[in-house]
Amino acid sequence: MNKLLGEKTMTTGIEGYEKFIPLFIESCQALDFQEVCKDFIKFLPSKPANILDAGSGAGQNAAALAKLGFTVTAVEPMQEFLNAAQNTYKDIPVKWLSDSLPHITCLSSDAEQFDFVLIEGVWHHLDEIEREQAVMLLSKIIKKQGKCAISLRNGPAGVGTRVYPTDSIRTVEQFKKHGFECVLSLQNQSSILRHKENVKWSRIVLQKK
Repeated sequence: MNKLLGEKTMTTGIEGYEKFIPLFIESCQALDFQEVCKDFIKFLPSKPANILDAGSGAGQNAAALAKLGFTVTAVEPMQEFLNAAQNTYKDIPVKWLSDSLPHITCLSSDAEQFDFVLIEGVWHHLDEIEREQAVMLLSKIIKKQGKCAISLRNGPAGVGTRVYPTDSIRTVEQFKKHGFECVLSLQNQSSILRHKENVKWSRIVLQKK
């Protein structure tokens, strides 16, 4: 049975979401992992493998990865989203944790634990200092030859109001300083959501050497 651990109050990146909780949950759980993460799928590790979904929202991506046969840990700071994920995907073996980037203190940062980390729709909620801290953490918890897949959003704020511009070149350079190489870089992708014409995405995959 899934277990929710480490419940606590956090604010990083969740500002604004509290006004649209039911709408966000419904819209996110209706998304198709194979469509949203299609650019990342070929970089998934061979099974068995440990995957971290950092900023898992309403849980749809974590659940999809678990259905594919991976051992999945999902970390999300918004308690309402975690509750919805647990309720919707209660029969799917995901480890649901209440925490957030950049530190994810519920994890042991001195152990290489994960073969793959997914950061989908999260990076734009972190400021520059937090991004540097997040990269440092990821360099410690990702195994050698492991990968980190990140979607980078640029455009006007949506439901979440704590939004910062992202830059794929700068992000790649940050990871390179910590022993990663870029194995995928896609730019200027349109949003799959309707009425988001002004939102563009970049997607990158970094592999730890």
